[in-house]
Amino acid sequence: MSAAVTAPPCHSRPSPLNPNSTRATPSSSSGKPNAVSTTRRHIANLDRLLVKPPPLPLPVQHRKAPAEAPRDGEATPDDRSSRGGLLNALNLSTLLPFTRKPAVDEMSPRSLAYMQRLLTLSPRLSPKGSIAGEWRRYQGEGGWEGLLDPLDHNLRRELLRYGDFVQAAYTAFHSMPSAAEAASHGQHRTLVLPDRSYRPTRSLFASSSLTIPPWAQRRSAPSWLTQRTSFVGYVAVCDNEREVRRMGRRDIAIVLRGTATCPEWAENLRASLVPLAGDDDASAPKVAKGFLSLYKTPGDHVPSLSAAIVEEVKRLMELYKGEELSITIVGHSLGASLALLAADELSACLAADTDDSATTDHHRPPPIAVVSFGGPKTGNRAFADRLQRERGVNVLRVVNVGDVVTRVPAPIAREGYVHAGGAELRLHSRDSPCLRPDAGPSCCHDLEAYLHLLDGFTGSGRPFRADASRSVARLLTYQRPSVKRAYVERARVLGFEPASPRTATANGACADGQYGYLASPT
Repeated sequence: MSAAVTAPPCHSRPSPLNPNSTRATPSSSSGKPNAVSTTRRHIANLDRLLVKPPPLPLPVQHRKAPAEAPRDGEATPDDRSSRGGLLNALNLSTLLPFTRKPAVDEMSPRSLAYMQRLLTLSPRLSPKGSIAGEWRRYQGEGGWEGLLDPLDHNLRRELLRYGDFVQAAYTAFHSMPSAAEAASHGQHRTLVLPDRSYRPTRSLFASSSLTIPPWAQRRSAPSWLTQRTSFVGYVAVCDNEREVRRMGRRDIAIVLRGTATCPEWAENLRASLVPLAGDDDASAPKVAKGFLSLYKTPGDHVPSLSAAIVEEVKRLMELYKGEELSITIVGHSLGASLALLAADELSACLAADTDDSATTDHHRPPPIAVVSFGGPKTGNRAFADRLQRERGVNVLRVVNVGDVVTRVPAPIAREGYVHAGGAELRLHSRDSPCLRPDAGPSCCHDLEAYLHLLDGFTGSGRPFRADASRSVARLLTYQRPSVKRAYVERARVLGFEPASPRTATANGACADGQYGYLASPT
């Protein structure tokens, strides 16, 4: 008696990855499947499987959104429930036009992850490239020729890092604005640099020669708004040896924030030009009286900003004597003007020290570069010419076309103000897929808006960088009225609720200027 042979069970739904389990297709004369057709079917099966992504977890929203009729290209409610529910309802192609894909791929997990990454406060940095062989070119030798338009990706990363340093100065000031408390600690205890390759070595304070009279002080305003001396920045040095090798030198960074207190605003209004060295000749280099006052006036318990910068830079140069060094001074708005004054003085002091020690030290003074974000005009033509030709300072002005501060004082002013010579990198708010084309003056001058535009800039007339990954969380927090509504709505659906500017300021960030007495981080 022979045993019955049991046939293997048949699967009602064969695997789509197995090309031999599909319906019969024409084969070759040998009866075996054609290799080319099998490969094509296999790829087609993979495509059909991968274009229907598995659902990803989203932050739970307890309030129920009103139902909307499906738009063109959107999935129906039945499809949404079967393909991830709310995930597919986001239609991120309308939110991120620079990542628009065919309709079948609009709701891919990659797009969602991209949006979530844009809403995190931790930016996803691109890999660092070595600039050791050309570091002087990136420091401004040759006027950054060939690096600005189109924008070199290594230069973009360096500029974004310096811009984040200024953001750290704003955050440190607003988290502990009392000058007396900060000065008593020597080092500003709330200062945290976003790039740990640099170590802050000294806090910097600017003092106004003006005093706000009691009758002009608002009772509801905090006392630090009217204090004469305030934390304005810091000096930092790169002490990571791996980063030093990548950059080709050890960099000393001097970081200066913009206007934040009433005395600083008052100094900004003192726009008459005064000579730098007491020589009132018509052809003498002159700068704005208010800027020079903030730079040269000592405080009650701290030295002047001028003395502190020169002393700390000389100390660091002595500490790292014999190494290749560079000095980068970066500032935003008022800080950009103070940076020019510091560069002018430092270049003269370091050149004099080098001449005095020429018999024992043949090293030339380190190159000095100024990176200006939204800086106003600082001095006259003689000052600009001396800075560039006699002092050899390289100046890079990053300018938003819509920023009115970069045109202050106006050309019709009786004083002969001009911008310091150098290179200019022009940005425009309308190039951003996030910002409204009619963004107001506050947004156009905001430092975070500058860094957002810089992160996406590739060149004049070119589209916003598709792989730009800088967080838009700060933009949503401080410049929400200037962010396109689609971004605000999609961010809310994704569970991101930006803090109010008042709360954010209390937590150590900058205000956006819409609360009267609270100055803009500009």
